[in-house]
Amino acid sequence: MGSSERATFNNKVVSWIDERLPVFTLMQKEYGVFPTPRNFNYFWNFGAIAMFMLIAMIATGIFLAMNYTAHVDMAFDSVERIDRDVNWGWLLRDIHMNGASFFFIAVYIHIFRGLYYGSYKKPREILWILGVVIFLLMMATAFMGYVLPWGQMSYWGATVITNLFSAIPLVGDGIVKWLWGGFAVDNPTLNRFFALHYLLPFVIFAVVFLHVWALHVSGSNNPTGIEPKGKQDTLPFHPYYTMKDTFGLLVYLVIFCAFVFYAPDYLGHPDNYREANALVTPAHIVPEWYFLPFYAMLRAITFDVGIPGTDIVFISAKLGGVIAMFGSIALLFVLPWLDTHPIRSARYRPQFRLFLMIFLAAFVVLGYVGSQPADAALAGVPLQVIGLLGTAYYYAFFLVVLPWLNKTEKGKDVPKSIYDAVMAAEGKKK
Repeated sequence: MGSSERATFNNKVVSWIDERLPVFTLMQKEYGVFPTPRNFNYFWNFGAIAMFMLIAMIATGIFLAMNYTAHVDMAFDSVERIDRDVNWGWLLRDIHMNGASFFFIAVYIHIFRGLYYGSYKKPREILWILGVVIFLLMMATAFMGYVLPWGQMSYWGATVITNLFSAIPLVGDGIVKWLWGGFAVDNPTLNRFFALHYLLPFVIFAVVFLHVWALHVSGSNNPTGIEPKGKQDTLPFHPYYTMKDTFGLLVYLVIFCAFVFYAPDYLGHPDNYREANALVTPAHIVPEWYFLPFYAMLRAITFDVGIPGTDIVFISAKLGGVIAMFGSIALLFVLPWLDTHPIRSARYRPQFRLFLMIFLAAFVVLGYVGSQPADAALAGVPLQVIGLLGTAYYYAFFLVVLPWLNKTEKGKDVPKSIYDAVMAAEGKKK
């Protein structure tokens, strides 16, 4: 990089380093003067919050790994030792344990913001797809991490979820044995899950780097869904959004710390504070809360698909549940091509906004259904029926509602520029 392209720094040490390795110029360009839409709301804080939570999870995870023993005879006791005997071990574990939940909260809000404001549309398709990849990697990492304490729910959750792959025709049983490293969830399973749980956060960090790179190439979306047309539509990222992100992060950390210090076990399951026992099955096997909607989809399919009146079955109930669960994530990958409406933001698409709010409600209901026993009922209606209806709407939203709205919804008039939208909003406030 030539000297004419470098930023100017008053600090001589910084300037000396930058002449030889222009890292400070890069930071100034990408996080200092980088032009950012001037109308961001607080939904845009959650990308930075998720990044902070990822770093916190990696940092605490490294120290926890130093004191954890990946062996079925010692794993549970090593976790208890971390809590009771290791200096500040209780704090590291509580931050890590609750950090997983708060990481998912930030990412779920981040995804909803993308859905609401159309951040998956051209030219941000790759940005969106990388985000879905991060979400998948998070789910894999969290599942393997949940197994490591080797409590009752850890053991039986691992047994149930890994067994799902046996539903895949021809190769299913082989995949399950490969995951287990044997013929049951045992020491080889725990060892490989520990290794992968330690590795995957660094893979996530690498994909986050690509995600941010794609963001800085295509630019950020904004609440209006309009591309910036000039300097009047943008602000430099620093100090405006560094300060706004810092404020949002501090508020988030206050809530996070309240859980860490005052309710560290609130989001956990009581059965996981008992050591794993292959001879005692918990009354109700349930995953962590952030998997519950997908778990409800898995349980919603209780029927075989085949030729009526015969014994011919094309898709068993078990395989159908697996397809429903994984298909719900696969739909997110193709979302940019399912919703091709020219208006991005739901602010100017009242019909889309209505169906999206129903989608959000259905997702929350699925979470509740997943948390309850399979034979439970709500107001006399079996939860299995509610779960099936929620799953049906989840798929209908992507495969029926969006294509229909592409053809029928006209939407409201969109402002000519971000600046006009900001000035109109300021006028309404006055």
